[in-house]
Amino acid sequence: MADTTPATVFTRTDRALGEFAVRGLDPDADAALLHGWVTHPKSAFWMMQDADVAEVAREYRRITEHPHHEAFIGLHRGSPAFLVERYDPSQVELVGLYDPLPGDVGMHFLCAPTDTPLHGFTRAVITTVMEFLFTDPRARRVVVEPDVRNTAVHALNAAVGFEVVGPVRKPEKEALLSTCTREQFQATRGVTA
Repeated sequence: MADTTPATVFTRTDRALGEFAVRGLDPDADAALLHGWVTHPKSAFWMMQDADVAEVAREYRRITEHPHHEAFIGLHRGSPAFLVERYDPSQVELVGLYDPLPGDVGMHFLCAPTDTPLHGFTRAVITTVMEFLFTDPRARRVVVEPDVRNTAVHALNAAVGFEVVGPVRKPEKEALLSTCTREQFQATRGVTA
């Protein structure tokens, strides 16, 4: 029987934590895994706490079929460990809420809940996600819109170069719009253009 797991589209090695990779997401095959992640109490800002497996599959099918939105599973040392969404903020999520620039790419990410956290893991995940997004030469700036109350992700975003633009009101939340150019991200990595 052939392996139908979506192909790996990006890999990087973290000096402290080893290999990270990103693969395509299969809404049906990955639904049970994602359900455990997005309904966990630590994932409250994901706003899917009451979803069942079928609803999770339906939501990720909608995302993967959308022409301006994609979803991926992140792997750590070969095992599923985080979720990534990439979208065009001029077409999805932020339409009419900010002034998009050419090369803007929107991003969501979620680390899988764990009982055995690794020091530096979340920072390694967001670094992986940012490097993945910037492998596209058209990507010039990453745009995020986390809940204004999610102070942990605001600090993490700042650590990888995001600058706060300001609050924006979305139908489901008050969000803190922030942006990070390729150069801002590279500066946090000690890389010069």
